[in-house]
Amino acid sequence: MGLRLRIILNPSSGRETARVNVDDMLAYLVSFGALERADVCYTSKQYDAVEFARKTDVTQYDYIIAVGGDGTVNEVITGMMEGHIDLPLAIYTSGTVNDFATINALPSLPSDFARMLMDPKFNKVDCGKVDDRYFLNVLAGGLMADVAYKVPSDLKTAFGPAAYWMSAMKDIPSTINNAIDLHIKANGEEYNEQAIMFLISNTKSVGGFRKLMTMADLSDGLLDVLVLKKMEPTEIMPLLGNLMVGEHIYNDNVLYLQTKYLELDAPSDQKVILDLDGERGPILPVTIECIHEAITLIVPNEEESL
Repeated sequence: MGLRLRIILNPSSGRETARVNVDDMLAYLVSFGALERADVCYTSKQYDAVEFARKTDVTQYDYIIAVGGDGTVNEVITGMMEGHIDLPLAIYTSGTVNDFATINALPSLPSDFARMLMDPKFNKVDCGKVDDRYFLNVLAGGLMADVAYKVPSDLKTAFGPAAYWMSAMKDIPSTINNAIDLHIKANGEEYNEQAIMFLISNTKSVGGFRKLMTMADLSDGLLDVLVLKKMEPTEIMPLLGNLMVGEHIYNDNVLYLQTKYLELDAPSDQKVILDLDGERGPILPVTIECIHEAITLIVPNEEESL
C-alpha cells in the first residue's frame, strides 16, 4: 500500500514554483510505487488552508502536507487544531523566510522531500495559542509586527529574509518615539516595559535570524519571550551585532524569559496589532499559552541520511 496524501498548496508561494515541486515530488513517489492517493487542495484566498485542513477526513489519509510560506503553514496548523485533526504534518518549504522549516532542516528538493515521506521520523512539537488562534513559530508586536505584509513581493524575491529587516530598519526612528507601554504577566511575575518590539516564539529562528530565541526548544512545553526595550539610537547597532551571534539576551535593553502561559496588555489608547507567523493577528490585550506536543511533525530520518 502506498501513501495517501492530503496536500494543501499555496500556488503563489515561493516564486510560484510550489506547484512544480509538488508535481516532481509526486512523480518521484510514483516511480518507487510509494503513492496510493494524492489530493491537492489549491488555496486562492485567505483562510482556504484553514478550511482544507479542518475538513480533512482522517480515515482517508496518512499525512497532511502544507506547501507554502509561514502564513500557509499557520493556516494549516489552525485548521488542524480547530478540527482536532490528528495526522502527521509535513511542511514543504517555499515562500521567503520559512523559519520553522529552516530550523527543522526540512528538505526543499522534490526527491529529498519524497524520500522523507517514504522513510519519515515523527517529532511531537508544541503549538502556541493566542486567544482562539494558533501559531507554530512566532507571534510578534511592535517593530516587526506588520513587516511581513508591508514588504513588496519583488523586494522579498530579490533579497529574501533580509527584505524584512531592511523594511523594519526604516521604521526604527518612529518606533522608538512611539514605544509600546507593554504589561506582561508570566510565571507569577509582572513586567512593565517600554517596548519597541516583542516576540513570543516556539523556535530559535525568527525573521531569518537563526539564534534569535537562543533557548527555544520545539518540544519543551515552553514559549520564549523576547522584548526589545526603548533605547537610544546609538545603542541599536551594538544590539544588532549581538543579535547576529546570539548574545543579545545579555544586553540590558533585552528582556528574555520562558513561560507556559502569559498575558500581554497595553493602554487602551495604544492599538497594538499582532502578527502571527506572517499574518495579521489580534489586538492587545491577549492571553497566550503553549500547547505541549500538539502536532506530529514529519522530519528527515537522520539515520537514513548518514
